[in-house]
Amino acid sequence: MSKIIRFSPLGDPERSTPAPDRIVHGQPEQLLWNVYSDAKGWFHVGRWSSTPGSWRVQYTENELCHLLSGRVRLRDAEGTAYDFGAGDTFLICSGFAGVWEVLEPCVKLYAIYDPQ
Repeated sequence: MSKIIRFSPLGDPERSTPAPDRIVHGQPEQLLWNVYSDAKGWFHVGRWSSTPGSWRVQYTENELCHLLSGRVRLRDAEGTAYDFGAGDTFLICSGFAGVWEVLEPCVKLYAIYDPQ
């Protein structure tokens, strides 16, 4: 494997939706292009997109997100809302529990670290 990995062309994405018991609102459709995973399966990098909707999340991983387009809101278990738009970069730490809401169709780059 090369020491440099391009993000384009991406090829065909994985299509998914949140589990029905996690959906709070809407019917979000998600596309995932996982560009890289290390040999241990602890570190993943790629591109993700979603249509509007919201679903409950419980993070066991740490995820760095860079929003390329759209708007999202994360609401923690205490009800505090964090809004992000195109150009914003943020980190979701392991242990975060709450609701992920896509307010406008969005695309993000991600880097996930999860040493199970």
